[in-house]
Amino acid sequence: MSNSVEQIISPEWIIPVSHNGKRQLEPLQDYSVAIDKHKIVAIKPTKILLQEYQSESHLSLPGQALIPGFVNCHTHAAMSLFKGLSDDLPLMMWLENHIWPAEKKWVDDKFCEDGVTLAIAEMLLSGTTCFNDMYFQPNMTAKVAQTVGMRAMVGMLVFDFPSVWGSGWEAYLKKGLSLRDDYKHSDLLSFAFAPHAPYTVSDEPLSKIATLSNELSIPVHMHIHETAHEVKESLSEYGKRPLKRLQELGLVNPNLIAVHMTQLQRNEIEMIASHGVSVVHCPQSNMKLASGISPIQDLLTAEVNVALGTDGNASNNDLNMFSEMKTASLLSKVYTGSAQACSAKETLYAATMGGARALGLEETCGSIEVGKAADLTAINLDTLQAQPMYDPVSQIVYTAGREQVSHVWVNGKLQVAEGKLTTMEHQKLLHMAKSWRNKIQTS
Repeated sequence: MSNSVEQIISPEWIIPVSHNGKRQLEPLQDYSVAIDKHKIVAIKPTKILLQEYQSESHLSLPGQALIPGFVNCHTHAAMSLFKGLSDDLPLMMWLENHIWPAEKKWVDDKFCEDGVTLAIAEMLLSGTTCFNDMYFQPNMTAKVAQTVGMRAMVGMLVFDFPSVWGSGWEAYLKKGLSLRDDYKHSDLLSFAFAPHAPYTVSDEPLSKIATLSNELSIPVHMHIHETAHEVKESLSEYGKRPLKRLQELGLVNPNLIAVHMTQLQRNEIEMIASHGVSVVHCPQSNMKLASGISPIQDLLTAEVNVALGTDGNASNNDLNMFSEMKTASLLSKVYTGSAQACSAKETLYAATMGGARALGLEETCGSIEVGKAADLTAINLDTLQAQPMYDPVSQIVYTAGREQVSHVWVNGKLQVAEGKLTTMEHQKLLHMAKSWRNKIQTS
């Protein structure tokens, strides 16, 4: 007698990414996945699985690959409403003269609610099922993600200076931890301390965050060594490089999610490798702002866990993990002078399981394994641009685009079907985005 489950998915290929802690990026052909109560309950050859399980919802996807949903490990989701604002400027000029003044004028709960909603829609349509966010009004990020049904790590933002979110670092921490308590029973939301950067957060709050992170096992999500200017300023003010300062403050440990890391010396790579730090690579944003190139192959060789992030829509200008993967791999090859650097398999791993590991969610998502949440993305490889098909992983990283995403599940819930959002209204989102454009542009 067969077991009844909520869903069965039968693609042409399943790419598990990981199995029992070991990388498994070789495609499984003619396998199916059974889903019940939000979780993956079986992965078996299709003929065998259909003998053992039955479902009223059986989706056959010939010519398609099923992968773990992408984990976008660094975003400023609400900044989607600033997409294309003041392009083609270096980081500090862009921030100080354009973005920070725009934020001061426009950012509030409504701005962040609408911006996060727009960002989640874009991410879902691009195959992303989990994102790690750092921005003002994290209460709205949490609210929207929970309502829509998107997995998210919500950053408890910290600056030295006051903003619309708080009067200072103590207020930021208090409000962030209170928000975390509000969602402690959520199966979609987790929380990280999010001190913005070494140049915007002083020693006292960073020491406090280090203590709380250790006591509560909460990750710390932070921009670090993003530009040469940042390092130079740190040497001038503190007499040491930012990473050394963070180490002395107790933050360099497995809880640290270090974003950008374009300015790294050999001893710093060894330091983060020995302390279990995860690095988030944001190649397109770094290129657009001319911030530098993170030495990803050196990090991989040192066995540092590497994840991928898009950064915010204002500095990328998309939340597309397909283009991020291809850019990451090609940039590493030209940077190292080796065509073998940052292979397709390493890149797909970084975009899925690498991100899950960085967020401490490796037992929840990042791979297709029994017992994990059904966070899944189906990619149609039965297209002219994807043919002929020799290696599905290579095609996904080097050829496929987000327009080939056909179906997306988050926690077992179908969020995208046949390339269309199932729970969000396309025309309503378009109208909302254009309304904000009109307000910001004419101000």
